[in-house]
Amino acid sequence: MLVKEINELNIKVVARIRSDFPDKFGIPRQSGLLKNLRSTIVFEPEFRVADALRGLEGFSHLWLLWIFSENVRDTWKPTVRPPRLGGNTRLGVFATRSSFRPNPIAMSCVKIEKINLTGEGAPSIEVSGADLMDGTPIVDIKPYLPYADSIPEATGGFAEAVRFKKLEVDFADGIFAPGSAAAAFPAEKKAALVELLSEDPRPAYQRSADRIYGIRFAGFEIKFQVQGDHLTVVAILPLQP
Repeated sequence: MLVKEINELNIKVVARIRSDFPDKFGIPRQSGLLKNLRSTIVFEPEFRVADALRGLEGFSHLWLLWIFSENVRDTWKPTVRPPRLGGNTRLGVFATRSSFRPNPIAMSCVKIEKINLTGEGAPSIEVSGADLMDGTPIVDIKPYLPYADSIPEATGGFAEAVRFKKLEVDFADGIFAPGSAAAAFPAEKKAALVELLSEDPRPAYQRSADRIYGIRFAGFEIKFQVQGDHLTVVAILPLQP
């Protein structure tokens, strides 16, 4: 293919994710970290064809190629400040998974939970472990191949050195009392919420023990405080429509 043809390549959005994250804050830093987190891949009308998924039932995981739709820019920089390093250390953009890239393309490995071939919006794919904001455009879907994609001896560079210890998560007394705002929080999403919070969603450069933080998840605002290795959910409030 000629360089000119490559530069004029038209990438189509094949699907969008439906997840419990209405904005970027609080989204898992990598895919696969939260086993209980469920999302649905909903195909665009042009690609809503069951034959396009023929044979997929034999695979357990998928690679999703998607667009950092909230970070599309006309310029780029050769170095970035990874949040996991506190936002103060600069590294080469191609040595990180920063969302600020020459091309805002991302990849995630997710587990297939269910393939829906019938019903409203079919075909669709229910997955776990996705780290995508609700509505994120997906430009390609490929099966994960264990014999080729798994490299046990691979090294993780600086990312291995800055892995944080998981936090112990609990809820303030009476938070789920009958009639309380939190009582309406979906019980089936509580395990995913605990997983999410245990990964410490705070930015690495914001670690105040006195501050009350908040993330939006599953139609609710989750307010929490962290002291040492302990995170306490102090309020769960329904989002206003």
